[in-house]
Amino acid sequence: MSRYLLIDFGSTFTKLTAVDTEKKAILGTAAHFTTVQEDIRIGYRKALDRLQTRLGETVTFDRIEACSSAAGGLKMAALGLVEEMTVEAARRVCLGAGAKVDLVFSHHLTKADLAAIVEAKIDIILLAGGADGGNSECVLFNARLLADHRVSIPVIYAGNKSCRDEIATIFTDAGLEFSLCENVMPKINQLNIEDARNHIRSLFLKKIIVAKGIKTIEDEIDEVVLPTPEAVLRACELLAKGYLHESGLGDLVAVDIGGATTDLYSICQTTRRSDVILGGLEEPFAKRTVEGDLGLRYSAGGVLKDLSSEDLEGYRRDLGIDLPAETTRRQADVAMVPQTDSEKAIDGLIAQLCTRKAMSRHCGRMEEVFTPLGMMFHQTGKDLTDVGFVLGIGGPIIHAHDPVSILRQTTDAFKQFGELRPRHPQYLLDRDYVMSAMGLLSRFDPELALALMKKHLVICSPNGLAN
Repeated sequence: MSRYLLIDFGSTFTKLTAVDTEKKAILGTAAHFTTVQEDIRIGYRKALDRLQTRLGETVTFDRIEACSSAAGGLKMAALGLVEEMTVEAARRVCLGAGAKVDLVFSHHLTKADLAAIVEAKIDIILLAGGADGGNSECVLFNARLLADHRVSIPVIYAGNKSCRDEIATIFTDAGLEFSLCENVMPKINQLNIEDARNHIRSLFLKKIIVAKGIKTIEDEIDEVVLPTPEAVLRACELLAKGYLHESGLGDLVAVDIGGATTDLYSICQTTRRSDVILGGLEEPFAKRTVEGDLGLRYSAGGVLKDLSSEDLEGYRRDLGIDLPAETTRRQADVAMVPQTDSEKAIDGLIAQLCTRKAMSRHCGRMEEVFTPLGMMFHQTGKDLTDVGFVLGIGGPIIHAHDPVSILRQTTDAFKQFGELRPRHPQYLLDRDYVMSAMGLLSRFDPELALALMKKHLVICSPNGLAN
């Protein structure tokens, strides 16, 4: 095989990337609005026509694979016992699998909670609770409630293994669709992600793409294999770690701003220091967070929540921007494309605020504590201070007048309350929209995927772009 077509069925755009593995090159890219509400094949075919025109010939592809976040992506509810522990573990598993966690519940579910799950049109429920051999009462209560109400949503059980047989009996007797996997938190503060993530991916491929109407496209392509955010996470991890003789870039952070969410990815160890006491749940090397209240259109109003009246007056006085009015306008017209320099500048400001706030939630924190051994440092979350690169992904950053002004919001220039943000990173831009495609390519040719990322990502500075 030598020619691959890699597709990202996004919520807004369907993006195509053609790769020649023998020439070790990207042949071309093209995009078109995603038409999932009508027929996803319409947008795909138009994008393919554009690609073939740009290539100057009709290219036959040896394999066609896709990832997808169309129709809102993969929506999950995370259920657990203690909010700071098993619930958080379940949430991290969902995010690592490329899902958006729309609902989170701790302790005993209520009928109102179940109604909220149904109303939110959740795709998958991840039921967790209790370390192995620990609490079982709560997770059994929640399982029985799901069974009694005959929920039609697939359930993945990833809790206390001592309850597995009883959980299976409860769900089987009720006729629920379910699967069992390893406990996401087998020991206190210890994460076990991989098995649950594989179960989520399997359900995504077997069920969810059918429910969202994406299955129809598989007559024309080989298969949809990943949720888009997982493809991006894989690409980021490969870019950081390297593969065989192709070196990686080292620790990095990636920012992806959309109309409804802001995704952050960090690829690094929790800490490299020996003088810290780590607290809280274990952090994954490759971490993704999704902020569902921060975006440029649907969630534009989320940037207002932490701004004071003095902040808003400052934007009005110094920049001539009525931020509440502008965010309201964007939420009312989610298809708005900025036309004037003023509209572009306002989008840039909202993107900056989204990035700053999302990084505040994503990064770790540190405080001084006194112990019998003297002063030590207590750290929760990941230490990103030595991260070498911050990568911008997605149209709002790629097409911004000044991408660095957005990416710089991740750094310690904007830190507060002991935040462990990157200190002196270089800035990169995914100018050709290759990250999701390279995540797909990495499944069967990781060395080429890494080499192509390093070739197509561009260094970004306030003075412009450089290869």
